This record gives sequence, C-alpha cells and structure tokens, in this order.
Amino acid sequence: MLNFEDTNRKSKEAMDAVLKSYSETAKGMQAIATETTEYSKKSFQDAVTHFETLSGARSFEDVFELQTSYVKSAYENFVAEATKLTEMYSDIAKSAYKPYEAPVAAATKAMKPAPVATQTAA
Repeated sequence: MLNFEDTNRKSKEAMDAVLKSYSETAKGMQAIATETTEYSKKSFQDAVTHFETLSGARSFEDVFELQTSYVKSAYENFVAEATKLTEMYSDIAKSAYKPYEAPVAAATKAMKPAPVATQTAA
C-alpha cells in the first residue's frame, strides 16, 4: 500500500539534497570566478610591468634575460593557478555529491546482489 506521508517525506529529503548540492556548487563556482578574475588582473599587471621594463633595456642580452625571466615566472604562476583551480573543481564535485552519499548508500544496501549460478564439473 502506498504511504503518502512516507512518499512526501522522501520527496522533501530529495529536494533538500538537490538544493544543498546546487547551493554548494554555486558557492564553488563563485569562488572559482573570483580566483580567475584575480589571477587575470595580476597576470595582466605583470605583463604591463614586464613590457615597461623591457622597453628600458639597453642591449639584446638584457632583453633576452628579461624575457627569459618573465616567461619562466609566467609559466610557474600559470601552473600554480591551474593546480589551484583543479583542486577547487575537485572540491566542488565532492561537495555536490555529499548530500547524495547517504541515500545512495542506503539504496545500495537495500539491494541484494543477484545469485550467481555455478556450474558443476562433468
């Protein structure tokens, strides 16, 4: 027999899980947007500063040294930022799944594996 109270409760729990997951995902995406904006501003400012310094170089060797240093620094900053963003995306995925852990575990526990047929040797 269908129990409306139980169905209503489970519906509310499911909706709460969805809303919590959405909220966590939105917070994480906002943090990523903020981080990306800050990195872009810093990267642009570093490039402007580099070109100002580069314009004052007196020799080809100075230009080469400045450019090499800038490229190395820009690459290291990019790799660090990419690593940070990867961790942030991973955290979003984990927090978005968290509300579903208990219901999935309960559903998995409730299901019994199908019996495995064994063959006898002839």
